[in-house]
Amino acid sequence: MKKIKLFAAALFLTVVAVKYVFAGAPLTNLEGVGGVAFNPLAYLADSEGTESHLKIGDTDVVGKPRFGAWYVSLSNVNVDWTAVGIADTFFNRLEVSYGYETVNQDNATAKHKNNIGAKLLILPENYAGAKFLPAVSIGTIWKQTSNVGTGVEDNAFDYYAVATKLVTQLPAPVLVSGGALSTKGKTTGVFGYDKDRELTGFANIDVILPVNILAGFEYKQGANYSDWKDSDYWDTHIAWTPDKNLTLVLAYVNAGDYKSTSKVGLGEGVVWSVQYAF
Repeated sequence: MKKIKLFAAALFLTVVAVKYVFAGAPLTNLEGVGGVAFNPLAYLADSEGTESHLKIGDTDVVGKPRFGAWYVSLSNVNVDWTAVGIADTFFNRLEVSYGYETVNQDNATAKHKNNIGAKLLILPENYAGAKFLPAVSIGTIWKQTSNVGTGVEDNAFDYYAVATKLVTQLPAPVLVSGGALSTKGKTTGVFGYDKDRELTGFANIDVILPVNILAGFEYKQGANYSDWKDSDYWDTHIAWTPDKNLTLVLAYVNAGDYKSTSKVGLGEGVVWSVQYAF
């Protein structure tokens, strides 16, 4: 009987974690897109609940938006990176987003970056009852950056495809995601946009824990152009969702060796984020 009670308690905590912590994902990422910190997820930044959508008949036309604010401190290179973003979903299929970033570095002109995104859900997760199927989305982000200097463009489009799956057959639910990104951005576009286009990869894994906590790892491959090579980025993060609306995020980020002579790296730092789902 004691084992049964312990199992029931563990099952209850896992269900609570999925219901509330998972409501925090996707976050509104640094570029305003529904994802984690760097990367998009296939899931749309949609809202939940009986009164969370404007309906016409039985059709969900538009959901309530999600908002995210970020602060990144890269002390090795004296960079303060702030971002705010908002994303909303239409007809449970199309996510539209906007993100604004400011990058301040000592003894350098501040850079301001605008990101306008659209993500289309091609295949819902577990479509037609096939529980092994991930959600699959494609998306684009138009990026524009100020003060990029000479020899580079100040705007370009990113294109991506991503698949995301919540694996529930493990002792704790695990969210896995991966995709490919076609980009012209140098350091995600902060230093402008190349004339050539590069294909890179990205991936995420997160464990959904009891007590409304999500913990995970994120990886983003750096783009390599003829005259510019970006470092790979990665972070470890933990997110706490105290209620269905609010999510607080703390992360450690490694943006590459800032002393490297072969690749552009921004060192390591601390990331904070506040997320709100209306």
